Amino acid sequence: MAQTDPQTTFYAHPTAVIDEGCQIGQGTKIWHFSHIMPGCTIGENCNLGQNVVVSPQVTLGNGVRVQNNVSIYTGVNCEDDVFLGPSMVFTNVVNPRSAISRKDEYKSTLVKKGATIGANATIVCGYTIGSYAFIGAGAVVTRDVPDYALVVGNPARQTGWMSEYGQRLKFNEEGMACCPESKEWYRLTQGKVSKTQNPEIKPL
Repeated sequence: MAQTDPQTTFYAHPTAVIDEGCQIGQGTKIWHFSHIMPGCTIGENCNLGQNVVVSPQVTLGNGVRVQNNVSIYTGVNCEDDVFLGPSMVFTNVVNPRSAISRKDEYKSTLVKKGATIGANATIVCGYTIGSYAFIGAGAVVTRDVPDYALVVGNPARQTGWMSEYGQRLKFNEEGMACCPESKEWYRLTQGKVSKTQNPEIKPL
């Protein structure tokens, strides 16, 4: 196991392959048969399950959870607290051919803070998954996904909105919704969701 920064402490299972030239943050855990490639950056307190591949130039923020059998290819970047479900799939070329090299045609995919991508979902490259968006299991994403949006199906279609706690939001006629778990409030305005204060609390 190669460790690029002797001051950094992370755990890697003996079967994991950690290449020279990668950066891995403190408190991160890397499990069986995973491969961390040169030039990638993994933040603090991440958890990478079995058989995970992180390719060169990939960036994972702090607190990212990657479940078993996920490959994160060059061109993909995940912000803090992203959840990648078991066997979900990223792509980085829209028209791959075995006999034609397209390494200079990789398209970027950004997964923003707090987003969840469910098991066996596929994210076609070149799009942005918004903050706290929720991609249902098996969905095939072929377009940008707004912040807090819930999308399901093939191709993925939006069917609702999710709170930061992963609870379905039900908006009233005034465009307000309360997360049943956190009791935090959200406002829906012109097709966009944002957190807001409790409407019963009047500003000073």
